[in-house]
Amino acid sequence: MKVRFLFIAVLLFLYSDSGFAQIDSLHLIAPVLLPDTASRSPVVNIKERDLRDVVHNIFSPHKIHNADSTDIKDTLKHYSFVPAFGYTLQTGFAVIFSVNLAYYTDVHKNTKLSSINTNITYSQYRQTIIPFQANIWTKENRYNFITDIRFLSYPSDIYGLGGRTDPNKGVTINFTALKIHQTVMKTLSDNVYVGVGYYVDKFWNIKAVDQVSRRVNAQITKELGKNETASGPDFRFLYDTRLNQINPQQGVYYSINYRANLKSLGSDSNSNSLQIDARTYLNFPSASKNVLAFWMFDWVVANGTPPYLLLPSSGWDDFYNTGRGYIQGRFRGRKMLYFESEYRYRITRNGLIGGVAFINLQNYSSDLSTQYSKLFPGYGVGIRIKINKISNTNLCIDYGFGQNGSRGLFVNLGEVF
Repeated sequence: MKVRFLFIAVLLFLYSDSGFAQIDSLHLIAPVLLPDTASRSPVVNIKERDLRDVVHNIFSPHKIHNADSTDIKDTLKHYSFVPAFGYTLQTGFAVIFSVNLAYYTDVHKNTKLSSINTNITYSQYRQTIIPFQANIWTKENRYNFITDIRFLSYPSDIYGLGGRTDPNKGVTINFTALKIHQTVMKTLSDNVYVGVGYYVDKFWNIKAVDQVSRRVNAQITKELGKNETASGPDFRFLYDTRLNQINPQQGVYYSINYRANLKSLGSDSNSNSLQIDARTYLNFPSASKNVLAFWMFDWVVANGTPPYLLLPSSGWDDFYNTGRGYIQGRFRGRKMLYFESEYRYRITRNGLIGGVAFINLQNYSSDLSTQYSKLFPGYGVGIRIKINKISNTNLCIDYGFGQNGSRGLFVNLGEVF
């Protein structure tokens, strides 16, 4: 889970990794502050740098540090640990402890990067968020094991169904949730996979936090109940030519997920949903390491009625990243159409600092028979700070704008898509 937070204090940074070659530390100094501008003369062999290199250079400049080996694959485990304070509209002030692990199962040039991410977040609004995500590839990319487990104790805003809800009439609810999604993918040919999984989402202790009228409270209880459960199999098709899923630099990603929630397996009701996720990454200009990325995400309830909190909603996709510019849960419906484009560019040649500009569009329908009627745009800019040059993991800090004065900070560990 990529928890959104903003650094408001000096970053408390501890970073470790294993198994690099070594070079003289003087090579770390100059490239850190070199802007990537055409006015400067070309620099040969600019090494990739991350925050670990900066910290080492500041506190132990005379020691020999680990070399850059981002162009050489190995089977060693490379990890980062980031403790920090943060803030968003959804969480208020928060403290987070995040761990990121990345490695290759073999050194073949087309081997995909395996990664494990987890963190613990506790917020001003007494939210507890504990995710565990793993994307593991076996040798020669034969199998892909995808694990997504999350525990949430989580006040959240709801605004009703459809795209024309009033932003001033949201209601804050509280709930506890456990999500367990496990999928196993098998290769059919190069970059083509099919798989099956089992998904369980359980919500309990659902209640309104705001002082609302009896009528509104009764309506919330009717719509949500006090507990909600969805359980059943998931079938997935995947085409993925990306070599790095944390921060893609190239390739195409296309995923189709069909989920069946069944009463016979513990669901409150029978329902089916479909998610289509398509992404493309291009180097622009072609000879640079800048990336122009496109993302289309469609989420539709095919039939039945899933739990209210599992209806398509902004910021409630699997990685909680849709809808930058709006608070999580601002829009919800039975159909969601979403498009986003982002331009990622380097500010320093060594990749330590980068920037981004993005724009997105989203649309919701409260009923399958209701036509899509209005698009809700979002846009913004952000900065990227490299925290792990091996996995190419960035700390992503964005400021987004939406309609009707909606705006806010959106921060991720790893790229948004």
